[in-house]
Amino acid sequence: MSSIEASKRTLAHYNQSADQFWVGTKDHDVSQNYAALLDAIDDNGIEPPFSILDVGCGPGRDLIYFRAQGHQVVGLDGSRAFVDHARDLTGCEVWHQDFIKLDLPVEYFDGIFANASLFHVPTKELPRVLGEFHTSLKPGGILFASNPRGNNQEGMQGERYCCFHDYETWLKFLSDAEFTELSHYYRPTGLPREQQPWLASVWQKS
Repeated sequence: MSSIEASKRTLAHYNQSADQFWVGTKDHDVSQNYAALLDAIDDNGIEPPFSILDVGCGPGRDLIYFRAQGHQVVGLDGSRAFVDHARDLTGCEVWHQDFIKLDLPVEYFDGIFANASLFHVPTKELPRVLGEFHTSLKPGGILFASNPRGNNQEGMQGERYCCFHDYETWLKFLSDAEFTELSHYYRPTGLPREQQPWLASVWQKS
């Protein structure tokens, strides 16, 4: 399957299930992930408000949080239904862009928040996507990513294209894209590793 076809099918799924997705995810507690990004930016000595890009912003839950903290946040999503919902809900600027064809400004953001989104990027497209994130971050900028982990399998899961990387593979992709790891952790917290399906990681533009 081509990357374009994989993206089309995945986005069609989200367009068709946008309302259900919002109901099912709007109350998820990802405060640990918010703090991981914001603390890393703060450790850079950057004075708030921070400029943040929320990639795969969905219906806008995380945009609401970052804006409430006073930051200058822009959303980005490939689903038209999500983009419309996020704009109406938050009043934020939200870009309608597919990961397969990004158009990002150069050295513009202090941080990029990629929560539960990059696992939809086909492996062969991931180096380019990470490279574009690297270019769009200011020197020393921070990338946060959280993805479901696995044994490097990828393909259609229902109507969504998904990639499940292990830590070692994820580390190589980010290192090759000239990011330096600051930290990583598994979620949900407080559970045995086999019950922690999410790998969260924080990276600095080298």
